[in-house]
Amino acid sequence: MIPLEHIQFAAMILTGGLTLMLAFMLPLWSVGSRVFNSSRWLMAAGTLLLSVQFLLQYTLHFRQMGVTQGVLVNLLFFMPCVWLLCLSLLNLQRQGHVRRREWLIGLISYPLVAMALMGVNRLNGHQVLDDTAALRNTEMTVAVVFSLMQIYYSWQLFHGFIRLKRTLDDYYDKETEDVVRWMRNSVMQLTLIGLFAPFVIFWTGPLLLVYSVGILYSISYTVINFYSYGIDHRRQQTVQDAEDGSEHEDSEEAKASHEKTVREEDRQRVGKAVEQWLSRKGHLHSGITIQTAADEMKIPRYLLTAWLKGTEQELFNPWITWHRIEEAKRMLKENPEWSNDTIAEKCGFGSRSYFQTVFKKYTGMTPAQFIES
Repeated sequence: MIPLEHIQFAAMILTGGLTLMLAFMLPLWSVGSRVFNSSRWLMAAGTLLLSVQFLLQYTLHFRQMGVTQGVLVNLLFFMPCVWLLCLSLLNLQRQGHVRRREWLIGLISYPLVAMALMGVNRLNGHQVLDDTAALRNTEMTVAVVFSLMQIYYSWQLFHGFIRLKRTLDDYYDKETEDVVRWMRNSVMQLTLIGLFAPFVIFWTGPLLLVYSVGILYSISYTVINFYSYGIDHRRQQTVQDAEDGSEHEDSEEAKASHEKTVREEDRQRVGKAVEQWLSRKGHLHSGITIQTAADEMKIPRYLLTAWLKGTEQELFNPWITWHRIEEAKRMLKENPEWSNDTIAEKCGFGSRSYFQTVFKKYTGMTPAQFIES
């Protein structure tokens, strides 16, 4: 079995390297992205804490002293590390609008936890690192607090991801899965790390080593994909445009009244405008947003959004995609000799691969299988 010291040393080097990458490499590529840079520094602070934790474990051999000593250091550093990583993703999801509550929960709970861990033995006349029943009980209490805190942040992250995905689906006509796939996976992995870490750190032997490798993989995945997002200005702009459009629509709806109070004559007017737009093949132009579609229909965007919520698809992206797939099915039957590239271009899809993926998702068949059916 791999010695624990080797794992700690490798983890120290890896997390230190990730910290340096976030701190010194990304600024060259992400100038002007205020939201991304604030998230970057939060993430760098989290990986730095993790690197320091492994450095202390490696040089001072806390785990070799005993489980209690090793757990003490794990809790002191891992708890703020996970908190900072969660804040980093929350900040990115909400485009810088992290609520004060998200900050205060960590800023208040962690100092209290640190004082309890560092002071419980002192109050009983022992050294900080003495293995006592009082310290072990305090560590278990802190582990429960850590888990409860992580449950809260995990809920916020999942809610933020769903909101972001919905915002993108209600704004763009194109594939946006690649924009947020890494974020979804990172949220899932950080959730598992944060929920299990408070109790796994009490383990010893192979299980602890396996979990340590899992932690390193999850942190590396999150940071490297965050880095990739940072140097891809297209993906950043996609999220920013969708968020800006969503904020604009909210203000328009506030002026016009809530969706439920939209008049029936307005709904009929929108329905007629939509039919005319579809008959003009407006939905087959690529690169459309809900705003450009509303402008072409000469109706307010908030009315189009309200009308879409009454359709089976509810959101702009799946609605326009459904109509494009219907047109693609018609073209495939009438022109079976046409290539998928041609069909994709004529139906407004950004690429052949995207068209084929979406076609199979909607019909359960590839284009070739559909022609033969």
